[in-house]
Amino acid sequence: MPGAAHAGLAWAAGASQVASAAAKASGPATAAVGAGLPETVRIAAVARPAPAGKTVFAGASAQVAQDRWLEAELGKLGVRLEWVPVTTNSVAAQVNEAFASKSIDFANYGDLPSIIANASGLQTRLVLPGGSLNNTYLVVPPNSTARSIRDLKGKRIALHRGRPWEYPFARLLQANGLKLSDVKILNLNPQAGAAALATGGADAFFTLSDAFVLEDKKVGKIIWASKKAPEDWKMRAELWGDSAFLQRYPQVAQLVVSAYLREHHRAAAAADAGREHYIKSESLGGQSEDVVRRELAGDGTQWKDRWSPLFTPAVRAHYAAEAEYARQAGLIARPLPVDALFAPQFVKQGLAQLQLQDYWTR
Repeated sequence: MPGAAHAGLAWAAGASQVASAAAKASGPATAAVGAGLPETVRIAAVARPAPAGKTVFAGASAQVAQDRWLEAELGKLGVRLEWVPVTTNSVAAQVNEAFASKSIDFANYGDLPSIIANASGLQTRLVLPGGSLNNTYLVVPPNSTARSIRDLKGKRIALHRGRPWEYPFARLLQANGLKLSDVKILNLNPQAGAAALATGGADAFFTLSDAFVLEDKKVGKIIWASKKAPEDWKMRAELWGDSAFLQRYPQVAQLVVSAYLREHHRAAAAADAGREHYIKSESLGGQSEDVVRRELAGDGTQWKDRWSPLFTPAVRAHYAAEAEYARQAGLIARPLPVDALFAPQFVKQGLAQLQLQDYWTR
């Protein structure tokens, strides 16, 4: 996307000329502090081990890290970029603890943990929707006679409470006339949940694309997937920023959001090529390429829409419904004013600067 890339470089370069000159004279960190900017921007992202001892990030964060545009633009301001890896088994806890201790400034992670964090007193804001509308799966042992969630009433289901896929699970129950109390929830992280299913400790397991791995190992079979369900049932993982950081350093926050916008557009605009690049990137990060392809195959969400960064009424409705679910399920103690979670100004400005105002419509 040459036009968008050149536009992004042009506006960032103009904003950073003074800081770059100061950095040459006194060093990047000193220049940043002198200009009223942070020394470092810290972004937490899901990471997986890769060959040769490398760490590779997942999703849009992987593309931002590989592209190095953000690193270069921050460098012109005398600001360093630090990637903070978090593990798949405990993303929510690690990110929320890091936000609480002020050891990160941004994180690409799930919707429900973000709701819980803000209801608990943290102040974070959604700065960029989209990019991760992952499917969820209901898996049972290979010899199970269960054919739907209705057949699992009163049974043991492994589910990691408070993670982004709890809400889709609740929607599935509701659509089938059930509620959480109608099943026996085993609150287990994904690794432990998979083990419980494989050893007979659970009658079912609600999870993400690792469901395909369980099928390949002949220890599970998928009896339901969210691919054809309403888009609101997708697991959302999006870019969140510390509220105080956004208010104190809006120029730096804009660069971060614009870097992700560039990658969202690159993935969406390239159509099949963008899809293939995404698949290869995920496989480099430790995901089986076959699993990534099966996760995307037959999905009801259009590829371009998957990467939409717009703060649409549907996004607001999703968070409002999920916040209400969290209250009813006892995950949060009081209602959460959902509109206070959103900081749409960075997407609006970034799309204008990249000349992409009319690219996405939903």
